[in-house]
This record gives sequence, structure tokens and C-alpha cells, in this order.
Amino acid sequence: MLIQLDFLAVLSEWSLLAKGIAWTIGLTLVSALLGVALGVICAWARVYGSPLFKAVVGSYVELIRNTPFIVQLFFIFFGLPAAGVRLSPEVASIIAMVMNLGAYAAEIVRAGIEATPRGQIMAAQSLGMRPLRVFVSIVLPPALQTVWPAMVSQIIIVMLGSAVCGQISTEELSYAANLIQSRSFRAFESFIIAALIYLGLSMLLRKALSSVGSRLIFGRSKDVQRG
Repeated sequence: MLIQLDFLAVLSEWSLLAKGIAWTIGLTLVSALLGVALGVICAWARVYGSPLFKAVVGSYVELIRNTPFIVQLFFIFFGLPAAGVRLSPEVASIIAMVMNLGAYAAEIVRAGIEATPRGQIMAAQSLGMRPLRVFVSIVLPPALQTVWPAMVSQIIIVMLGSAVCGQISTEELSYAANLIQSRSFRAFESFIIAALIYLGLSMLLRKALSSVGSRLIFGRSKDVQRG
């Protein structure tokens, strides 16, 4: 029995696919910016914070890294309403993605911070620079340069994980693909196209983040080292 493939039946719903792609990109950009920022703050706390701060952040990191993303998402969307906190699917998705990325980014950035030569830090301190400025100007740029490839990979993993957000009706790409296949009864074609789009988005995102790193982060790191 030959399978009759009809990709045009799926592509004819291009408006749904475009909307899903837009939501996937939007969720990824927002969660990447906030998640990396949260990861940097948590990494600072784990290296330089007080014992209490280290314990709190460490518990958060271990909790997120050792539980499935879908459980975290369901807890935020279905669990928090029991405490009187109701969130839209989109807001719940962003919060879950930011918290997930923040925990992994914290460990990635912490590895970069601990790899920063102590001589650079001591030289900055001897010039009378304040601890916050030492961290932002001297420690963070080379640390990010060291771990940026790992950070890029983690952001892409979070983007691919956004497919789970369709389970709470966030209208991202997997939600669109599922809706199209329910209308056209072309599940194979729908998810093949979705998979190819995810592949393309991953490749474009990796290239874009590598370019951002080389222009913004690596350039600052070289300036710090020359200074």
C-alpha cells in the first residue's frame, strides 16, 4: 500500500505556520535574554554570595536541573492557580523557559567565572575598582567568551523545548503543526514540515548567537585583556 503524501495540504495553512514560527522565535528571544541574565546573577551568587544566598541559589539550580521541563511548565500553569496566581499560557511559558534556562546558564557561567585568571581580578582590585565593576568589566566578559558555545547550545535546547508549551495552548510551532494535522488529517506531513522548520531555526539561531558573541562579548573580552 503506497502512502500518498500531500505537503501542499499542510503548506496551504501557511498563516498558522507563520504564527507558530513567530511565537517560537518570540518566546526564545525573551527567554534567552532574561534566562542568561538570571544565570549570570545566580552564577555571581554561587561564587561570591553569602552562604545563605549560595544555598538558596544552589537549591533552585538543583531543583530545575533535576526535574523535567514539562513538570515545571505544568506546575506554573496548572499548580499556581491553586495559590491564587493565574497566568496566561504565554506568560507561563516564558516564566518556565526563563527559570529553566537560568538554572543551566548559572552553572555554565559559573564555570567560566572560575576559569578567569586570578591575576586579572587582583590587578583590578589593586586599582581600587569596586567589586561590582570588577565583576562586570573584568570577570564577566572573558568568562562568557569561554563558555559561549555551551551557552548557545543551551539556548537552542530551550528553543526546542518550547514545543512542549503547546500542551498548555501556547500558539507556538508545535501547536500550529498539531492544529493543522487535526484539520487536514496529514499528521506525517505536518510534523515533517515542523521538524524541518525547527532544524532551520536551530541553525539560524546558532549562527546569529555566534555572531552576537563574536561582536559584543569577544570584542569586550579582548579589550579587557589588552587593558
